[in-house]
Amino acid sequence: MNVVSKMECSLLTEKDEELLSILRLNARASVSDIARATGVSRTAIQNRLNKLENNKVIKGYSVVLNSAYTSGLISANVSLKVKPNLRKTICIALRKVHQITHIHSISGEYDLLVTIQTSTLEKLSDVLNTVCSTEGVERTNSAIILDTIFER
Repeated sequence: MNVVSKMECSLLTEKDEELLSILRLNARASVSDIARATGVSRTAIQNRLNKLENNKVIKGYSVVLNSAYTSGLISANVSLKVKPNLRKTICIALRKVHQITHIHSISGEYDLLVTIQTSTLEKLSDVLNTVCSTEGVERTNSAIILDTIFER
């Protein structure tokens, strides 16, 4: 697993941070658009992008779903207590469940926090059954998200 060190992050320039901010708002922004927005040449922006990708600061580009679509989904956070020697295997298995949008390692009583998004309660129940029946999952605690107050 390639992890960006704190030192690499501290070596980012103000223009790198500005470029990343633009990409967070629109990952499909063209090099030309970013160059115009930052006042830097297209070649310089392309070089910065290549550097950020090569240094694993940027690990990929993704789709951000419209809130009109996601507001119709049912979301739940599920805390999992897992057998330590099966943690990696469990994470690999859970990544294959496309309704799982996040898997976090957490401190405290539980080991993992999984976020699930489905279109119906029936599908949520099916995914929860899949999660609970995954070998090595000892205990779960689920909470359906009723409303999102703030999201960045």
